[in-house]
Amino acid sequence: MASETHFQRLQTLVRGALAPPPGASRIALALTFGVALHLIFAVAVVAMILAMYFGMSRSLGSVPWPYAIVANALLILQFPLVHSLLLTGPGGHVLRRLVPGPHGQTLSTTTYALVASLQLLALFALWTPSGVVWWRAEGAALYAVTAVYTIAWGLLIKASWDAGAEVQSGALGWMSLMRKTTPKFPDMPTGGLFRIIRQPIYVAFALTLWTVPTWTPDQLALAIGLTAYCLAAPKLKERRFAARYGDRFESYKRQVPYAVPAIGKSIRHD
Repeated sequence: MASETHFQRLQTLVRGALAPPPGASRIALALTFGVALHLIFAVAVVAMILAMYFGMSRSLGSVPWPYAIVANALLILQFPLVHSLLLTGPGGHVLRRLVPGPHGQTLSTTTYALVASLQLLALFALWTPSGVVWWRAEGAALYAVTAVYTIAWGLLIKASWDAGAEVQSGALGWMSLMRKTTPKFPDMPTGGLFRIIRQPIYVAFALTLWTVPTWTPDQLALAIGLTAYCLAAPKLKERRFAARYGDRFESYKRQVPYAVPAIGKSIRHD
């Protein structure tokens, strides 16, 4: 039997969520987490897109200088550190305990995405701008750079879809709770952009950092810090994949490059 496509999996989740088994408290908890997650996620993404578009020169932070240097550095560091720690065994235990009662495990993907959204919102909304602008694209250059920035975001959305939109968005947890089922994770991603490189999400995320139309010391610090994360974090991810998928991942790893596409190379997947 052929495996379900991404769209079919989402269809199953949505249909189940729209006609959930009885259980008023379970349904209320799932809906509360679902609404909170997607609202905060949307606000965080908009804040990120706009803040980087203006080179981190516009934000709500107001820490006095030079203390703002430390505050901004902590804002950068908190995202990769917490984001990675929650994927470890002890971190997963903490994540499950954030939801009191019996549903912490089911909601773990939703809780993880919610924490990540809050982290991103804090980073981009609470940044204290330096007030220094090195370069701002104008005229035709503005249109060109904005187009490239938009493409980078399009690649990030595409890569997230290819990896499993229900997991990347956090919908898997709360929709599974609505359906009163155990979350069913997608298989190891090998299609779409994952046919070209093994880490398209991290590469696309890094591209959004370096294709902005306004450059400031703030944007440079952010780009360097989060690009370092984009280079290091996939190594930990690949260790998890090797442990989970074994020879399948090792075979995929031999065929598909890490982050730079192999020009002219034909890639096969069994």
